[in-house]
Amino acid sequence: MTEARLYDDAGMPALEISGEGPRPASVLLEGARARTPGRLHGRGRTWRAVVPLHAARWGGADLPLPSGRYRVRIDAGEATDADASAPTLAETALPGLRAALSDGVVTVAPPVDPVYLAGEGRAAIERRYAMGGREPLENAVFFESFYGRTAGCNPLAIDRELARVAPGVTRYWSVVDLSVEVPEGAIAVVEGSPDWWRARGVSRLLVVNDWLRRRFVRRRGQRVLQTWHGTPLKRLALHRPGFDPRRALAVVRESRRWNILLAQSPYAARVLSKAYAFLRRPIWVEGYPRDDALQNDDGLETRRRLGIRPDERVLLYAPTWRDDRERIVDFVDPSALARATDAVVLVRGHTRTLQPGADLDGPRVIDVTGYPDTSRLLAAADALITDYSSVMFDFAITGKPMYFLVPDLERYRGEMRGFYFDLLDLAPGPVVRSQDDLERALADVDPSIFAERYARWRQLFAPRDDGRAAERVVARILDQGFVERG
Repeated sequence: MTEARLYDDAGMPALEISGEGPRPASVLLEGARARTPGRLHGRGRTWRAVVPLHAARWGGADLPLPSGRYRVRIDAGEATDADASAPTLAETALPGLRAALSDGVVTVAPPVDPVYLAGEGRAAIERRYAMGGREPLENAVFFESFYGRTAGCNPLAIDRELARVAPGVTRYWSVVDLSVEVPEGAIAVVEGSPDWWRARGVSRLLVVNDWLRRRFVRRRGQRVLQTWHGTPLKRLALHRPGFDPRRALAVVRESRRWNILLAQSPYAARVLSKAYAFLRRPIWVEGYPRDDALQNDDGLETRRRLGIRPDERVLLYAPTWRDDRERIVDFVDPSALARATDAVVLVRGHTRTLQPGADLDGPRVIDVTGYPDTSRLLAAADALITDYSSVMFDFAITGKPMYFLVPDLERYRGEMRGFYFDLLDLAPGPVVRSQDDLERALADVDPSIFAERYARWRQLFAPRDDGRAAERVVARILDQGFVERG
C-alpha cells in the first residue's frame, strides 16, 4: 500500500510518498513545462520518496513549480507495490503554492486563498479596490508582462533601468504564481491576492505590455504606460477582419485606460494609434527597451544556461500564435531540423501557448517557451526562423539571418488576420513554404544577398533601437514626475 503526504521540507514545499517492499528505481513529478525527480530513501521493507514541489529552472532561483497538473511517475524497478494512484490529499497551503493529490496527479495552484478568486469574496475585494481605499499613492511602479506569465519584455528592461537610476522606487511585479522569477529587489504579487489588488491600487505608475485584466479603476494621480509587446505585421484590435461591435467597444474601453503608449518606431506609432483609437494622446517613439540587450549581449551566458557550447550553431524557431489553436503550430519537426542542419534548435512558442502547451523534446532540441527573456534567446541564436511574429523586427538589430516559414500564408493573410504590409515584398530573408524548403535555404542561400533589404527593414522598423531605449523611457518617466528618484 502506498501512502502520501504534502509537507514543508526546510521551508520549501514537497510531496512525500512511501510504500512497502523494495524501493522503486525512481519517482518523479512530470508536468507540461517542468519535472522534478524525487529523493529516495529506504532499502528494506519500506521506502520513501521526497519529491520537491519547487525547482531551479534555466539556472535561475529555486522557486515553486508553475501552476498545473503533474503526474506522479514511478519506475517500479524491483518494487512490486508502487501504486501512487491510491492516496488522495485535500488541497493544502504550502509555502509559495497550494497543492492537492488525487489519482496520482498533483495539482499545483497559486498561493491565493480561494475565497478571493470567486463569488462574494472576489466581488468584495474588487469593490474595495474600486473605491480607492484610504491609502495614499506610493512612490511605486506596478509592472505586468504578458498577463503575469513572465517578468520580461519591455517592462523588465524599464524595471532594470529604473532600479539603477531610482533605487528608492518600490517595484511590484504582477505574476500568475510564484514560479515567475521577478527582478532582484522587486516584490512579487500574485494575481487576485489582496496584495495584488493593493499594489495595483497604490502604485503611482503602472507599466504593462498588454491589456489590463480584471476590474481596473485609475485613481487620481495614477498613470498607465502601455509599452505593448511588438511592432505589428498582423492586423490588431479595430483592424482585425470582420467588424464586431462588442470587440470594438472593448478595444476603445481598454485604450482609454492608458495614458501613454510606447512605440518602437514611427511606423508602429501610426499603426497602434489607429488600431487602438489612441488619438491625441502621448505616444513615445523611443525604440524598444527590451531590445537594448541585443546591442551588447553576445549570448554566451544564455547558451551556458541552456547547456549549449559557444561553437555550436543555434537556430531559434519562434512562430506566433494562431487564433484557431491553443498550442504552437506544428510546421516544423525540430528533431529533423536539428539533424539536417547539425544545429541546436530552440523552440519558442508565443506566451499564449505557454500554459495550454507542453515542452517539445528531441535530440539537440530545447523548448524555451518558458524561458523568461526572449531578448536573451535572440542574442544567443545564430539565425531566426519565424512566420508573422514581431520578433522579426527585434532580431533585425542583431544583423543575423532570418528565415520566414509560412505554409499558411494565404489563409493567415486573407482569412485569419490580414497584414499591414506585404511580407513577400519586404522580407529581409528567404520566405519558404515547407520544412524541406527551409532546410535548403539554410544550407544554400547566401544571407548577403538580402543585405539591402535588411538595412531598409531595420531603418523602417527599428530606427531608434540603439541600446539606450530604456534610458530614454525612464528619463521621461522621472522628468514628468510619474515617480520620484527617492
